[in-house]
Amino acid sequence: MLHWNEIRTAATVAKLGTVTAAAEALNVHRATITRHIDTLEGMLGAKLFQRNRRGFITTDLGLRLLQIAEASDEQFEQLHRHAKSQSAIIEGDFIITSIAQMAEHIFPVIAEFSRRHPRIRTQFLATQDLAKLEYGEAHIALRVGKKPQDPDNIVRPAGKMEMGLYASPSYRDRFGLPTCIEDFGHHRFIASNAADPRAPFLHWLAANVPAASIIMTSNDIPALSEAVLCGIGIGFVPKMAALRHAGLIEVLPHLPAWDVDIWLVSHVDINRTPKVRAFLDLMAEPASGWPFR
Repeated sequence: MLHWNEIRTAATVAKLGTVTAAAEALNVHRATITRHIDTLEGMLGAKLFQRNRRGFITTDLGLRLLQIAEASDEQFEQLHRHAKSQSAIIEGDFIITSIAQMAEHIFPVIAEFSRRHPRIRTQFLATQDLAKLEYGEAHIALRVGKKPQDPDNIVRPAGKMEMGLYASPSYRDRFGLPTCIEDFGHHRFIASNAADPRAPFLHWLAANVPAASIIMTSNDIPALSEAVLCGIGIGFVPKMAALRHAGLIEVLPHLPAWDVDIWLVSHVDINRTPKVRAFLDLMAEPASGWPFR
């Protein structure tokens, strides 16, 4: 609303009766009160107060302004009460974006979130692309690798995904297994063909495996794990997934440098909204079903 400060000032003078009382109530200088009234009267082209030696006498127009200001205050208070009541309701669309391989891990959390808030309608967007949270493309982004650095986003750690370097029994039977990194040049490996892979284990692989030993590449992490299971070559598999395939052989002892950091990202403008807060709080609960800590 244009000139709301000036309207509030004039209404306070009309209500309290004196400039001094209005200045005290609004915690401003008397000169500010006079300036606001002059500005408002100049805009209206009419007098709100008659000045005399006893002070300011409210005109009919000034009394009308007081009525409008009080009605506006009441309407805004109703709006505020409505907003507070709405903030307690968790409903509507809730969008989560992540790489596809996180689906099996985040879906138990989504199931619990839906159970607690049945009026929520969740969208899960599986993509390698980074959603533009500032444009409302998602409420929550689940990201892996290096910590996101966008200053407009709130970033929270969500655990680590442990990775292991594995080979299948069929690979071992055909080619044997390396006993150390120096043996890698005599073996067959599976790697990413992404120009700038975000996962630390892929950087480690690129730094330690000769290019000539890489016999298959893919831009899809689950495809790399599947290739290991099929015996095409040696490669990285999440340890949780490896536990479901008892025959997999760990080629080297686990290195913490391989593990993937997981981050929960939300935009600063919606971070405190009820939907986002409820989901983030749930993620922190052991009962949520989220396996990474």
